[in-house]
Amino acid sequence: MKKFSHIDSKGRANMVDVAGKKHQYRSASAEGFIRLQPETILLIKKNKFMKGDVLTIAEIAGIQAGKKTSELIPLCHPLQITKLDVKCEIAGNGVSVKSFANCLGQTGIEMEALTAVSIALVTVYDMCKAVDKKMKIESIKLLKKTKSDEYE
Repeated sequence: MKKFSHIDSKGRANMVDVAGKKHQYRSASAEGFIRLQPETILLIKKNKFMKGDVLTIAEIAGIQAGKKTSELIPLCHPLQITKLDVKCEIAGNGVSVKSFANCLGQTGIEMEALTAVSIALVTVYDMCKAVDKKMKIESIKLLKKTKSDEYE
């Protein structure tokens, strides 16, 4: 099994020093889903929530959260994010959320993509909780991460 990079020789949490790593173009994409009742989906489609446009607000919340990842997850490095996109759409029996993140840096951006999806989903939950007691957030996952010496 591979050794954990965030654990020191004594087993304590340790922020990895990335100073010696070269800057590379890095990207990541993630997705997740929240299962909703049919009535909730109809309210979202008709934009009938008192708090506002559920999908747009969730997208903005996801972007904001992705930018704050290093403040939320203790051992994550702050990154110079060059692009962070979150898209929410009604899909079947719920809302699908996808994120895409880019940076130029010395460490990956997958945590930002995952955080963006997670908070967008939690925002949908928050906005719909008054009318839907059976919501279920599921299937949050990293789809892809890349790094390259050249911008793609």
